[in-house]
Amino acid sequence: MAEAGVNPVLFEQGGVFIHTTQGDAEDVLLGGKVQLVRKYGSEYIEWNPLHVSDSEPRIEQPDKDWTVVNTVSYRKDNVGAAGESNGKPDAESVVVAHQPTRRSHYSMHCKLNDVKTIRKSKPTLGWSYLVFKLKDNVSMPPLHFHEGGSDKLMAEIKKYVTVATTPTDKRLMVVTPNNCDALTQSFSELQILKETSQTYAHKFFQDPYTATLGGFSKVTNFLKDNLLVNQPYSRPADEYAELMPDMAGLGLTMSLEAEHGYELIMQAKLGPRPEITRSDPVTQEEWKKHIDKEGRITDVPQLMKRIFKGGLSPSIRAEVYQFLLSYYPWDSTTKERTEIKKRKEEEYFVMKAQWRTVTAEQEKRFSKFAENKCIIDKDVVRTDRVHPYYQNDSSSHLEILNDILMTYCQFNFDLGYVQGMSDLLSPILLVMDDEVDAYWCFVGFMDHIGVCVNFDMEQDGMKKQLLDLNKLLQVIDPKLYSYLQAKDCSNLYFVFRWLLIWFKREFTMENILRIWEVMWTGEPCKNFHMLMCLAILDGEAEHMQKEDFGFSDILKHVNDLSCRIDGDVILARAEAIYLQLSEYKELPHVIKEIIGTAPASEENGATTGTESPVSESSIEVLAESEGEQAAEQEQT
Repeated sequence: MAEAGVNPVLFEQGGVFIHTTQGDAEDVLLGGKVQLVRKYGSEYIEWNPLHVSDSEPRIEQPDKDWTVVNTVSYRKDNVGAAGESNGKPDAESVVVAHQPTRRSHYSMHCKLNDVKTIRKSKPTLGWSYLVFKLKDNVSMPPLHFHEGGSDKLMAEIKKYVTVATTPTDKRLMVVTPNNCDALTQSFSELQILKETSQTYAHKFFQDPYTATLGGFSKVTNFLKDNLLVNQPYSRPADEYAELMPDMAGLGLTMSLEAEHGYELIMQAKLGPRPEITRSDPVTQEEWKKHIDKEGRITDVPQLMKRIFKGGLSPSIRAEVYQFLLSYYPWDSTTKERTEIKKRKEEEYFVMKAQWRTVTAEQEKRFSKFAENKCIIDKDVVRTDRVHPYYQNDSSSHLEILNDILMTYCQFNFDLGYVQGMSDLLSPILLVMDDEVDAYWCFVGFMDHIGVCVNFDMEQDGMKKQLLDLNKLLQVIDPKLYSYLQAKDCSNLYFVFRWLLIWFKREFTMENILRIWEVMWTGEPCKNFHMLMCLAILDGEAEHMQKEDFGFSDILKHVNDLSCRIDGDVILARAEAIYLQLSEYKELPHVIKEIIGTAPASEENGATTGTESPVSESSIEVLAESEGEQAAEQEQT
């Protein structure tokens, strides 16, 4: 342990307090100073309580909880950068916690690279505070800067890490260790950027969503260069989180080494994959047969299966989308739908008027509104501009696209706008060709279909989907999974964009309309979009393995698939994968849960004697075993 004074102090600020309570005390403060110190080759944030003289009264307190402390009278000292008191008494006395001369158990420190986020105080508070949250989701007590200095501390911190304000909360900042050199090198090697690599690296750290949507090969090569180059081992999951703020915590936990005591729960391979034939789209005449005299839609389950098998004719899409996306209930009458439309129109234009009447002076004081407006303005002018519907700069369709997204921010204050939403709205507006109808169908897509979980700031939805997809791949194609493992791609980060915006940029507009309307039916299982991912990978697996693609080759190949994939072929293959899974009697329980085929008793934790219990480790063992078997067969 280095002695005091050995480690260089990079920054120091006195008058930093922890607010705490005791009994009936109204304002109990624990006074101290915060330092940024370099030790052990890294930067640390430290807060230590100020010392008091032996002459001051002391009260022993065995309780070490942060919120229960003893108090003594104390006059504030202003501690400078050198750590010396100015010795001038302050006329204002405050009540602070007892400060022992030895290192207090109230002292705290953390490694700067272990900080996940920093939250700032509201400007109206009167003084500033900072809350440091670590990567294990433990929050340090708020540090209150009664004598200022929080901005200076943040400026010093930014010299050693990258700090980016989140798009949905101006007070929340995401912390990323600086490693732009590796990122820049990765982008330069691919030579797929129009802008300089240095510029893109900076933009990535400041706005990871844009970088992700701009090309997932760019994002995943960042993982390659920062995590995998010259690394003979896979790094722990928390190190992935350090380097990917937009995918914080996405390090996959199922890549577990087989432990003693786990048995192979699936000794046999899955059965043969059936051949699937797609049907013709549902026609106008067929749709009319499902409408009764009062306008209710009849035999909905059969209709959903029919839409799943063939999609919809373009002539009826606008009408049917209103039901698929929960604008209208299936059992509503024609008269009821007229009333619903009138009510929804009024609701929409009220919300629209709310943001349109925000004045320039109000906007100056409404940072989140201004930020949403700025990002939407930039995204709208580059969304699907090659399509004739959005091609004309003076087109009213661009203005409507903008207005719908701004109104959605007024509808969903917590989420606001996140880049990628314009991709989800564009095809819907193209089909509906009506502002109000398109808006409520978009709301249905986000809320009822559940795509909004993809844009959550914590990205729990995206984390879970990548985890589930990894498990599915291990069972569906252990050989491909083992190959991706060997190439450092088994985390499947390269499918991030597929999941985030539901394949919007991977297929042509006509293809994506067909794919979305099929997936909106909820048939034939839960999470069918994950089987779509597997179907795409399945079609490319042989080529990638035959050419022995490395990490960068895989990423570039997957990126180059954009708009070159046949939607009907992928839909048929995904359905075949579902049937292959559902017909296997010993399918692991965790896989049944993902695709929604687990009986209610299993979902509650029970399993029958004929069905396989499962753990994620077991799936990993299965993947390794079958991958090894396949490799041995090839050698033979």
